Amino acid sequence: MTDVSDPTVIGVPIAGLVLLVGTSGSGKSTFAARHFLPTEVVSSDVCRGLVSDDENDLAATADAFDLLHHLVGIRLRRGLLTVVDATNTQPKSRASLIRLARDHDVLVDAVVLDVPESVAVARNDARSDRDFGAHVIRRQRADLKRSLSKMRKEGFRRVHQLRGVEEIDNVSIRRDRPWNDRSDLTGPFDVIGDVHGCASELVSLLTTLGWVVEHTDGIAVGAHHPEGRTAVFVGDLVDRGPDTPGVLRLVMAMVDAGAALCVAGNHDDKLARALRGRKVTVSHGLAESLTQLDAETDGFRTTCAEFLDGLISHFVLDGGRLVVAHAGLKEAYHGRSSRRVRAFALYGDTSGETDEFGLPVRYPWADEYRGSATVVYGHTPTPAPEWVNNTICIDTGAVFGGSLTALRYPERDLVSVSADREWYPPSRPPAPVEPRRDPAVLRIDDVAGTRWVESPRVGKIKIPQENAAAALEVMSRFAVDPRWLVYLPPTMSPAATSTIDGFLEHPQQAFDDYLGWGVQRVVCEEKHMGSRGIAVIARDPAVAARRFGVTDGSSGAVYTRTGRSFFDDTSALVDELRDAVAPLFSSLESDWLVLDCEVLPWSAKALGLITSQYASVGAAAINALPAVGDLLGRAAARGLDVAEPTERVSTRLDNARAFRDAYAAYCESGEQTIRVAPFQILAADGRLLAETQSHEWHMAELGRLDHPLIVPTRHRAVDLTSESDREEAVRWWTELTSAGGEGMVVKPADLVSPRMQPGLKVRGREYLRIIYGPDYTDSLDVLRSRGLGRKRSLATREHGLGLDALSAFVDGRPLWEVHQNVFGVLALESEPVDPRL
Repeated sequence: MTDVSDPTVIGVPIAGLVLLVGTSGSGKSTFAARHFLPTEVVSSDVCRGLVSDDENDLAATADAFDLLHHLVGIRLRRGLLTVVDATNTQPKSRASLIRLARDHDVLVDAVVLDVPESVAVARNDARSDRDFGAHVIRRQRADLKRSLSKMRKEGFRRVHQLRGVEEIDNVSIRRDRPWNDRSDLTGPFDVIGDVHGCASELVSLLTTLGWVVEHTDGIAVGAHHPEGRTAVFVGDLVDRGPDTPGVLRLVMAMVDAGAALCVAGNHDDKLARALRGRKVTVSHGLAESLTQLDAETDGFRTTCAEFLDGLISHFVLDGGRLVVAHAGLKEAYHGRSSRRVRAFALYGDTSGETDEFGLPVRYPWADEYRGSATVVYGHTPTPAPEWVNNTICIDTGAVFGGSLTALRYPERDLVSVSADREWYPPSRPPAPVEPRRDPAVLRIDDVAGTRWVESPRVGKIKIPQENAAAALEVMSRFAVDPRWLVYLPPTMSPAATSTIDGFLEHPQQAFDDYLGWGVQRVVCEEKHMGSRGIAVIARDPAVAARRFGVTDGSSGAVYTRTGRSFFDDTSALVDELRDAVAPLFSSLESDWLVLDCEVLPWSAKALGLITSQYASVGAAAINALPAVGDLLGRAAARGLDVAEPTERVSTRLDNARAFRDAYAAYCESGEQTIRVAPFQILAADGRLLAETQSHEWHMAELGRLDHPLIVPTRHRAVDLTSESDREEAVRWWTELTSAGGEGMVVKPADLVSPRMQPGLKVRGREYLRIIYGPDYTDSLDVLRSRGLGRKRSLATREHGLGLDALSAFVDGRPLWEVHQNVFGVLALESEPVDPRL
């Protein structure tokens, strides 16, 4: 039992499970409402009501608790604090919830509300919906008293017992981060591999990394870095090497001074148990550590035992972008706490079998890792570090005569010093050095099957197997050279459906949408009726070879939003576009650019669609409806009442002509004159401009281009809090669409958050006939019920992955890493969404 030392504050895990424990009438629901969000509380009474329409229907209890466990499991899987409001007075009822927490690798606390029996009885008597007697309270209280003293051993991290009404009313809740959550530390870090008692090599490595090592009587007793870097040790400080005490003395001092962090290794864990007097098998170098420590003082051994015993399984650092664990850690365990997580972090994923050398057979967990966090680990010696799916093992076998290695983060530079000698013979012959993966080589297992992509911008994204298969078909058969394919644009949602008479879409709804999301300034851009294109342009073939790895003499590519080449041969377009954007090479001091644009006219790319679908519909209607009108006219001449169908046919004929005029406005007859309307400079050398510059900046930069190929994008900025600005923008949109324009795109002036809609399209009343059909205005009531949720979710996910891809390319990450994100955008495009949106 853990009593509350400070009765005014109790700490609960920020992302774990909290069980409220107490008799009926102890005040659990009131306590939960006071200290937790309504969404954080899962109540047995509420669940009983959900399954039976009566919160007091005891016959529904079994179904209610099935639902309760299901909801709790979902929240714990998603890493959310979950509070269970139920009596929980019996060990059996608590055990099932503790198992649930253990299954999801989270901590669980109990908060016991211990009120006098008379108080609980009086509270229940005052409730008209409760008709059970005092004997029920008495039984629950007896159950609680019998198990209270043993509750701590049931698996709770802490048991907080609050005694009496006054103590319950005066307490406050503190949400505790897990010890492994050091995401507030952003580095820079020097992550150091398995030291194994090699104190001399550790001092050499620290010195090479720029650390100042402090000595007393020739013994290293501390270290600091002049630039404020933090050392992170991956564990296995001890055993096998010549000076385990020296390593511990130096590392403990660095940790104590705040200059270092250290996670537990399996050897550290075993030595800690040995120093505590527990029975362990003295093997694999433990004997050397114990002998060396025998020469030290009792106080030093006690300090070492306390230090090693306090090491945790892993650290999550730099906002979740870096994870350090001794043997690595799969993504599902990042930031979690359980015996299972600790075992994985210390020993890795093993099959339970041993090889011919008597060593554990390990599963290659890193081959299946797809997380965005960089995982750095050691444990299994390797001749040379190798990046595998954003993970790296930096144990290079110093104690076996190899080297001691550090990873500088975020630079991702590797620094090593050679071992002074072989201090301990390896149990297994060193593995042959395998060739490192060529960063430009793509593998099918990078993208095939169901995958979860952890986007640093928009969170975890599922790519279902069937979507991946569809994308693989396009990528493998039709896409441009993947070295040019550094970005795919997101889909775009319309604004919320308008309620203005005669309109399905209207600017006021787009303005209201963004204002509701906290955006005060937007940019309205003319929406060109063309085909979306991404242009990747290098200054010359030499730049293309150096920066993109393309050596065929080309200097760029223009491709569609599905990654296909815009034309069979785009070399002439690339050459002309390179000349057109030449001023940007100078002003941005970059020798390559990635542009988002529209390629005009629409008919240049969509002629087949126009002739096979739009033109045939228009021609059929315009030729058939006059004949129907003639028949109705003859019927009217015979005295028949056909006024209503005659009017309907006349209206449909007008709609058909408007439909024809709408698509014809975007068609050019004869030889097509290709033009390009760029509207965003996505990236340049060393800069992700799509994320760092406002849309007004993009418009200003592109507005300086003066070339026959370039079509300017008309635009205007709007202060959403200014009614006059809004009215003027609506007037401008009306003029654009009345003159035959498609409409406009409304974008936040600055990228407030990648999770926000990157843009909302507001299409003109007549243009929408192309999308919804000639007579769509007669069905506005039906169309206004269209759902935008899936489309908007798709837009934010694709936007995040697109920015991730560009960011990876700008940062010089391997091509396969860029390609995984681009592939994800294309895969998401095969989700079933109404294509008219």
